Amino acid sequence: MIVRAFLRWAETAGATDRARAAQALVKAFSKLSFDDTQRLAAVHAMMHLLDDPSPNVRRALSEAIAPVASAPRALILALAEDQPEIACPVLTLSPVLSEADLVDLVGRGSNLTRGLIAARPVVTRGVAAAIAEVGDQGEILLLLENRQALLTRYSLKRISERHGRVADIRNLLLVRTDLPAEARDLLVHHVSSALALSPLVQSTLSAARISHVTRQAGNAATIALAGQALPEEMPALVAHLRDAGRLTPAFLMHALCSGRIEFFAAAMTDLSGLEDRRVRSIMATGRRHAVRALYESAGLGRDVADVFVEATMLWREMMSHAYVSSADSICAPLMQRFARSAEPFSPVNELLDMVETLHHSEERQLARSFADQAAIAA
Repeated sequence: MIVRAFLRWAETAGATDRARAAQALVKAFSKLSFDDTQRLAAVHAMMHLLDDPSPNVRRALSEAIAPVASAPRALILALAEDQPEIACPVLTLSPVLSEADLVDLVGRGSNLTRGLIAARPVVTRGVAAAIAEVGDQGEILLLLENRQALLTRYSLKRISERHGRVADIRNLLLVRTDLPAEARDLLVHHVSSALALSPLVQSTLSAARISHVTRQAGNAATIALAGQALPEEMPALVAHLRDAGRLTPAFLMHALCSGRIEFFAAAMTDLSGLEDRRVRSIMATGRRHAVRALYESAGLGRDVADVFVEATMLWREMMSHAYVSSADSICAPLMQRFARSAEPFSPVNELLDMVETLHHSEERQLARSFADQAAIAA
Protein backbone atom coordinates (compact mmCIF):
# COMPACT_ATOMS: atom_id res chain seq x y z
CA MET A 1 0.00 0.00 0.00
CA ILE A 2 2.87 2.37 0.82
CA VAL A 3 4.51 1.72 -2.56
CA ARG A 4 1.26 2.20 -4.46
CA ALA A 5 0.58 5.44 -2.63
CA PHE A 6 4.11 6.65 -3.34
CA LEU A 7 3.79 5.80 -7.04
CA ARG A 8 0.43 7.60 -7.35
CA TRP A 9 1.91 10.66 -5.67
CA ALA A 10 5.04 10.59 -7.87
CA GLU A 11 2.93 10.75 -11.04
CA THR A 12 1.80 14.29 -10.27
CA ALA A 13 4.54 15.67 -8.01
CA GLY A 14 7.19 18.02 -9.38
CA ALA A 15 10.83 17.05 -9.82
CA THR A 16 11.95 19.06 -6.77
CA ASP A 17 9.40 17.33 -4.56
CA ARG A 18 10.36 13.93 -5.95
CA ALA A 19 14.03 14.62 -5.20
CA ARG A 20 13.17 15.50 -1.60
CA ALA A 21 11.02 12.38 -1.37
CA ALA A 22 13.93 10.26 -2.62
CA GLN A 23 16.17 11.60 0.16
CA ALA A 24 13.47 11.04 2.77
CA LEU A 25 12.87 7.53 1.46
CA VAL A 26 16.57 6.64 1.81
CA LYS A 27 16.66 8.11 5.30
CA ALA A 28 13.66 5.99 6.33
CA PHE A 29 15.16 2.89 4.67
CA SER A 30 18.46 3.23 6.53
CA LYS A 31 16.60 3.09 9.86
CA LEU A 32 14.68 -0.10 9.04
CA SER A 33 15.92 -3.46 10.31
CA PHE A 34 16.49 -6.34 7.89
CA ASP A 35 13.42 -8.20 9.11
CA ASP A 36 11.13 -5.18 8.94
CA THR A 37 8.19 -5.82 6.61
CA GLN A 38 8.41 -2.26 5.25
CA ARG A 39 12.01 -2.70 4.09
CA LEU A 40 11.05 -4.50 0.87
CA ALA A 41 8.47 -1.83 0.09
CA ALA A 42 11.12 0.87 0.52
CA VAL A 43 13.49 -1.03 -1.80
CA HIS A 44 10.78 -1.26 -4.47
CA ALA A 45 10.11 2.45 -4.20
CA MET A 46 13.79 3.33 -4.57
CA MET A 47 14.17 0.97 -7.52
CA HIS A 48 11.21 2.73 -9.14
CA LEU A 49 13.08 6.03 -8.86
CA LEU A 50 15.82 4.65 -11.13
CA ASP A 51 13.43 5.25 -14.04
CA ASP A 52 12.57 8.79 -13.00
CA PRO A 53 12.95 11.07 -16.06
CA SER A 54 14.57 13.84 -14.00
CA PRO A 55 18.36 13.56 -13.44
CA ASN A 56 17.95 15.69 -10.31
CA VAL A 57 15.77 13.03 -8.71
CA ARG A 58 18.22 10.23 -9.50
CA ARG A 59 21.14 12.36 -8.29
CA ALA A 60 19.32 13.05 -5.00
CA LEU A 61 18.78 9.29 -4.65
CA SER A 62 22.47 8.61 -5.42
CA GLU A 63 23.74 11.21 -2.93
CA ALA A 64 21.51 9.88 -0.17
CA ILE A 65 22.13 6.15 -0.71
CA ALA A 66 25.89 6.32 -1.47
CA PRO A 67 27.21 6.08 2.12
CA VAL A 68 24.60 3.51 3.26
CA ALA A 69 26.33 0.16 3.82
CA SER A 70 23.05 -1.77 3.72
CA ALA A 71 21.94 -0.29 0.39
CA PRO A 72 20.51 -2.75 -2.15
CA ARG A 73 23.29 -3.96 -4.43
CA ALA A 74 21.11 -3.82 -7.56
CA LEU A 75 20.29 -0.18 -6.84
CA ILE A 76 23.93 0.79 -6.33
CA LEU A 77 25.11 -0.98 -9.50
CA ALA A 78 22.39 0.72 -11.54
CA LEU A 79 23.29 4.16 -10.18
CA ALA A 80 27.00 3.51 -10.80
CA GLU A 81 26.28 3.18 -14.53
CA ASP A 82 23.97 6.18 -14.80
CA GLN A 83 25.08 9.59 -16.06
CA PRO A 84 28.42 10.74 -14.57
CA GLU A 85 26.92 13.38 -12.27
CA ILE A 86 24.48 10.77 -10.94
CA ALA A 87 27.06 7.98 -10.62
CA CYS A 88 29.63 10.23 -8.93
CA PRO A 89 28.48 9.85 -5.27
CA VAL A 90 28.11 6.08 -5.57
CA LEU A 91 31.42 5.55 -7.38
CA THR A 92 33.38 7.60 -4.86
CA LEU A 93 31.66 6.58 -1.61
CA SER A 94 29.54 3.44 -1.74
CA PRO A 95 30.88 0.60 0.46
CA VAL A 96 28.52 -1.81 -1.34
CA LEU A 97 30.71 -1.87 -4.45
CA SER A 98 33.15 -4.77 -4.11
CA GLU A 99 36.66 -4.87 -5.53
CA ALA A 100 35.39 -7.03 -8.39
CA ASP A 101 32.63 -4.51 -9.13
CA LEU A 102 35.10 -1.64 -9.21
CA VAL A 103 37.59 -3.51 -11.38
CA ASP A 104 34.77 -4.27 -13.82
CA LEU A 105 33.70 -0.62 -13.86
CA VAL A 106 37.30 0.47 -14.45
CA GLY A 107 37.58 -1.89 -17.41
CA ARG A 108 34.43 -0.83 -19.22
CA GLY A 109 33.86 2.64 -17.84
CA SER A 110 34.82 6.05 -19.14
CA ASN A 111 37.77 8.21 -18.13
CA LEU A 112 35.52 10.03 -15.68
CA THR A 113 34.38 6.74 -14.15
CA ARG A 114 37.98 5.64 -13.62
CA GLY A 115 38.88 9.04 -12.19
CA LEU A 116 36.07 8.89 -9.64
CA ILE A 117 37.10 5.38 -8.59
CA ALA A 118 40.74 6.49 -8.30
CA ALA A 119 39.61 9.20 -5.85
CA ARG A 120 37.77 6.81 -3.50
CA PRO A 121 38.75 7.05 0.20
CA VAL A 122 40.37 3.61 -0.10
CA VAL A 123 41.55 2.08 -3.36
CA THR A 124 42.46 -1.59 -2.99
CA ARG A 125 45.43 -3.22 -4.70
CA GLY A 126 43.29 -4.91 -7.34
CA VAL A 127 41.45 -1.72 -8.26
CA ALA A 128 44.68 0.29 -8.33
CA ALA A 129 46.26 -2.35 -10.58
CA ALA A 130 43.31 -2.14 -12.99
CA ILE A 131 43.60 1.65 -13.20
CA ALA A 132 47.37 1.40 -13.65
CA GLU A 133 46.82 -1.00 -16.54
CA VAL A 134 44.19 0.93 -18.53
CA GLY A 135 44.00 4.42 -17.02
CA ASP A 136 44.90 7.57 -18.93
CA GLN A 137 47.04 10.38 -17.57
CA GLY A 138 44.26 12.10 -15.61
CA GLU A 139 43.18 8.98 -13.74
CA ILE A 140 46.79 8.01 -13.03
CA LEU A 141 47.48 11.43 -11.52
CA LEU A 142 44.43 11.08 -9.27
CA LEU A 143 45.55 7.61 -8.25
CA LEU A 144 49.07 8.73 -7.37
CA GLU A 145 47.78 11.76 -5.46
CA ASN A 146 45.44 9.54 -3.42
CA ARG A 147 47.45 8.57 -0.33
CA GLN A 148 44.98 5.81 0.49
CA ALA A 149 45.52 4.04 -2.83
CA LEU A 150 47.32 0.73 -2.31
CA LEU A 151 49.77 0.48 -5.18
CA THR A 152 51.91 -2.62 -5.56
CA ARG A 153 55.44 -2.51 -6.93
CA TYR A 154 54.17 -4.09 -10.15
CA SER A 155 51.51 -1.39 -10.55
CA LEU A 156 54.12 1.33 -10.04
CA LYS A 157 56.28 -0.27 -12.71
CA ARG A 158 53.34 -0.44 -15.14
CA ILE A 159 52.60 3.24 -14.56
CA SER A 160 56.27 4.01 -15.19
CA GLU A 161 56.18 2.04 -18.42
CA ARG A 162 52.93 3.54 -19.69
CA HIS A 163 53.18 7.15 -18.51
CA GLY A 164 56.79 7.72 -17.45
CA ARG A 165 57.22 10.33 -20.18
CA VAL A 166 54.66 12.62 -18.52
CA ALA A 167 56.54 15.00 -16.23
CA ASP A 168 53.77 15.35 -13.60
CA ILE A 169 53.36 11.59 -13.28
CA ARG A 170 57.11 11.05 -13.26
CA ASN A 171 57.58 13.57 -10.44
CA LEU A 172 54.91 11.89 -8.30
CA LEU A 173 56.55 8.50 -8.87
CA LEU A 174 60.10 9.61 -8.11
CA VAL A 175 59.23 10.91 -4.63
CA ARG A 176 57.78 7.55 -3.59
CA THR A 177 59.98 5.47 -1.31
CA ASP A 178 58.28 2.25 -2.48
CA LEU A 179 59.13 2.77 -6.16
CA PRO A 180 61.04 -0.33 -7.33
CA ALA A 181 64.54 0.12 -8.69
CA GLU A 182 63.63 -1.06 -12.20
CA ALA A 183 60.79 1.49 -12.38
CA ARG A 184 63.11 4.25 -11.17
CA ASP A 185 65.57 3.26 -13.89
CA LEU A 186 62.81 3.57 -16.50
CA LEU A 187 61.99 7.06 -15.28
CA VAL A 188 65.63 8.14 -15.31
CA HIS A 189 65.88 7.13 -18.96
CA HIS A 190 62.66 8.99 -19.75
CA VAL A 191 64.30 12.07 -18.24
CA SER A 192 67.45 11.62 -20.32
CA SER A 193 65.33 11.14 -23.46
CA ALA A 194 63.41 14.33 -22.70
CA LEU A 195 66.67 16.25 -22.24
CA ALA A 196 68.05 14.86 -25.50
CA LEU A 197 65.01 16.19 -27.35
CA SER A 198 65.19 19.66 -25.83
CA PRO A 199 65.94 22.46 -28.35
CA LEU A 200 68.86 23.73 -26.26
CA VAL A 201 70.67 20.38 -26.27
CA GLN A 202 69.97 19.74 -29.95
CA SER A 203 71.26 23.17 -30.93
CA THR A 204 74.44 22.70 -28.89
CA LEU A 205 75.51 19.11 -29.57
CA SER A 206 75.58 16.85 -32.60
CA ALA A 207 73.22 13.88 -32.82
CA ALA A 208 76.09 11.42 -32.27
CA ARG A 209 77.32 13.37 -29.25
CA ILE A 210 73.82 13.58 -27.76
CA SER A 211 73.42 9.81 -28.15
CA HIS A 212 76.78 9.16 -26.50
CA VAL A 213 76.21 11.56 -23.60
CA THR A 214 72.69 10.33 -22.83
CA ARG A 215 73.81 6.70 -22.99
CA GLN A 216 76.73 7.33 -20.64
CA ALA A 217 74.58 9.39 -18.27
CA GLY A 218 71.87 6.72 -18.28
CA ASN A 219 74.36 3.97 -17.50
CA ALA A 220 75.90 6.02 -14.69
CA ALA A 221 72.45 6.66 -13.22
CA THR A 222 71.59 2.96 -13.39
CA ILE A 223 74.86 2.05 -11.68
CA ALA A 224 74.04 4.55 -8.93
CA LEU A 225 70.56 3.02 -8.56
CA ALA A 226 72.10 -0.44 -8.31
CA GLY A 227 74.12 0.77 -5.35
CA GLN A 228 70.98 1.98 -3.55
CA ALA A 229 68.67 -0.93 -4.39
CA LEU A 230 67.72 -3.41 -1.69
CA PRO A 231 69.04 -6.99 -2.06
CA GLU A 232 65.53 -8.29 -2.76
CA GLU A 233 65.19 -5.78 -5.60
CA MET A 234 68.31 -6.93 -7.44
CA PRO A 235 66.80 -9.86 -9.41
CA ALA A 236 63.99 -7.69 -10.79
CA LEU A 237 66.39 -4.89 -11.71
CA VAL A 238 68.72 -7.33 -13.44
CA ALA A 239 65.82 -8.94 -15.34
CA HIS A 240 64.60 -5.49 -16.43
CA LEU A 241 68.05 -4.56 -17.77
CA ARG A 242 68.50 -7.95 -19.43
CA ASP A 243 65.16 -7.67 -21.23
CA ALA A 244 66.15 -4.18 -22.38
CA GLY A 245 69.43 -5.56 -23.78
CA ARG A 246 71.54 -3.41 -21.49
CA LEU A 247 73.57 -6.09 -19.68
CA THR A 248 76.49 -5.60 -22.05
CA PRO A 249 80.09 -6.48 -21.07
CA ALA A 250 80.89 -2.75 -20.84
CA PHE A 251 77.94 -2.12 -18.52
CA LEU A 252 78.82 -5.11 -16.34
CA MET A 253 82.44 -3.97 -16.12
CA HIS A 254 81.25 -0.48 -15.19
CA ALA A 255 79.25 -2.03 -12.35
CA LEU A 256 82.18 -4.16 -11.20
CA CYS A 257 84.69 -1.29 -11.30
CA SER A 258 82.22 0.93 -9.43
CA GLY A 259 81.99 -1.57 -6.59
CA ARG A 260 78.41 -2.69 -7.26
CA ILE A 261 79.29 -6.24 -6.24
CA GLU A 262 75.76 -7.17 -5.13
CA PHE A 263 74.33 -6.10 -8.47
CA PHE A 264 77.13 -7.79 -10.42
CA ALA A 265 76.60 -11.06 -8.52
CA ALA A 266 72.86 -10.89 -9.23
CA ALA A 267 73.61 -10.32 -12.93
CA MET A 268 75.93 -13.34 -13.03
CA THR A 269 73.28 -15.43 -11.31
CA ASP A 270 70.68 -14.40 -13.89
CA LEU A 271 72.91 -14.84 -16.93
CA SER A 272 74.59 -18.09 -15.87
CA GLY A 273 71.51 -19.83 -14.49
CA LEU A 274 73.43 -20.98 -11.40
CA GLU A 275 72.19 -20.61 -7.84
CA ASP A 276 72.93 -17.29 -6.18
CA ARG A 277 74.84 -18.93 -3.34
CA ARG A 278 77.04 -20.83 -5.77
CA VAL A 279 77.80 -17.70 -7.82
CA ARG A 280 78.78 -15.68 -4.75
CA SER A 281 80.96 -18.50 -3.44
CA ILE A 282 82.87 -18.71 -6.73
CA MET A 283 83.32 -14.94 -6.91
CA ALA A 284 84.52 -14.74 -3.30
CA THR A 285 86.78 -17.78 -2.99
CA GLY A 286 86.89 -19.68 -6.28
CA ARG A 287 90.12 -20.29 -8.18
CA ARG A 288 90.81 -18.40 -11.38
CA HIS A 289 89.63 -21.19 -13.66
CA ALA A 290 86.37 -21.50 -11.70
CA VAL A 291 85.74 -17.75 -11.89
CA ARG A 292 86.52 -17.78 -15.63
CA ALA A 293 84.14 -20.70 -16.15
CA LEU A 294 81.42 -18.79 -14.31
CA TYR A 295 81.82 -15.72 -16.51
CA GLU A 296 81.97 -17.77 -19.69
CA SER A 297 78.76 -19.55 -18.66
CA ALA A 298 77.19 -16.08 -18.39
CA GLY A 299 77.95 -15.50 -22.07
CA LEU A 300 81.28 -13.65 -21.91
CA GLY A 301 83.95 -14.59 -24.45
CA ARG A 302 87.25 -16.05 -23.24
CA ASP A 303 89.31 -12.87 -23.81
CA VAL A 304 86.68 -10.64 -22.21
CA ALA A 305 86.19 -13.10 -19.34
CA ASP A 306 89.90 -12.83 -18.55
CA VAL A 307 89.49 -9.09 -17.88
CA PHE A 308 86.54 -9.79 -15.58
CA VAL A 309 88.51 -12.46 -13.75
CA GLU A 310 91.36 -10.02 -13.15
CA ALA A 311 88.92 -7.36 -11.94
CA THR A 312 87.42 -9.88 -9.52
CA MET A 313 90.84 -10.79 -8.16
CA LEU A 314 91.68 -7.11 -7.69
CA TRP A 315 88.50 -6.64 -5.68
CA ARG A 316 89.35 -9.63 -3.51
CA GLU A 317 92.80 -8.18 -2.87
CA MET A 318 91.38 -4.76 -2.06
CA MET A 319 88.69 -6.12 0.27
CA SER A 320 91.31 -8.12 2.19
CA HIS A 321 92.83 -4.89 3.47
CA ALA A 322 91.86 -3.70 6.91
CA TYR A 323 90.66 -0.34 5.62
CA VAL A 324 89.11 0.44 2.23
CA SER A 325 88.35 4.08 1.43
CA SER A 326 85.82 5.41 -1.05
CA ALA A 327 88.74 6.63 -3.17
CA ASP A 328 90.11 3.11 -3.70
CA SER A 329 89.56 1.79 -7.21
CA ILE A 330 90.57 -1.14 -9.37
CA CYS A 331 90.57 0.83 -12.63
CA ALA A 332 94.24 1.86 -12.67
CA PRO A 333 95.72 -1.55 -11.71
CA LEU A 334 93.33 -3.28 -14.12
CA MET A 335 94.58 -1.18 -17.03
CA GLN A 336 98.19 -1.88 -16.05
CA ARG A 337 97.70 -5.66 -16.21
CA PHE A 338 96.38 -5.73 -19.79
CA ALA A 339 98.02 -4.59 -22.97
CA ARG A 340 95.75 -3.46 -25.76
CA SER A 341 95.64 -5.72 -28.78
CA ALA A 342 96.63 -4.57 -32.27
CA GLU A 343 93.02 -4.73 -33.42
CA PRO A 344 91.60 -1.28 -32.51
CA PHE A 345 87.95 -2.30 -32.14
CA SER A 346 88.40 -5.63 -30.37
CA PRO A 347 86.05 -6.40 -27.45
CA VAL A 348 88.95 -6.25 -24.97
CA ASN A 349 90.11 -2.86 -26.25
CA GLU A 350 86.59 -1.45 -26.01
CA LEU A 351 86.32 -2.80 -22.47
CA LEU A 352 89.65 -1.24 -21.45
CA ASP A 353 88.64 2.06 -23.06
CA MET A 354 85.56 2.09 -20.85
CA VAL A 355 87.70 1.33 -17.77
CA GLU A 356 90.05 4.19 -18.70
CA THR A 357 87.13 6.58 -19.12
CA LEU A 358 85.80 5.54 -15.73
CA HIS A 359 89.28 6.00 -14.21
CA HIS A 360 89.50 9.54 -15.60
CA SER A 361 86.06 10.31 -14.20
CA GLU A 362 87.16 9.06 -10.78
CA GLU A 363 90.28 11.23 -10.92
CA ARG A 364 88.23 14.31 -11.75
CA GLN A 365 85.85 13.57 -8.89
CA LEU A 366 88.79 13.20 -6.49
CA ALA A 367 90.20 16.50 -7.71
CA ARG A 368 86.87 18.22 -7.10
CA SER A 369 86.64 16.75 -3.60
CA PHE A 370 90.18 17.86 -2.81
CA ALA A 371 89.46 21.37 -4.05
CA ASP A 372 86.28 21.55 -1.98
CA GLN A 373 88.07 20.41 1.16
CA ALA A 374 90.91 22.89 0.57
CA ALA A 375 88.42 25.69 0.13
CA ILE A 376 86.65 24.76 3.37
CA ALA A 377 89.98 24.54 5.23
CA ALA A 378 91.01 27.95 3.90
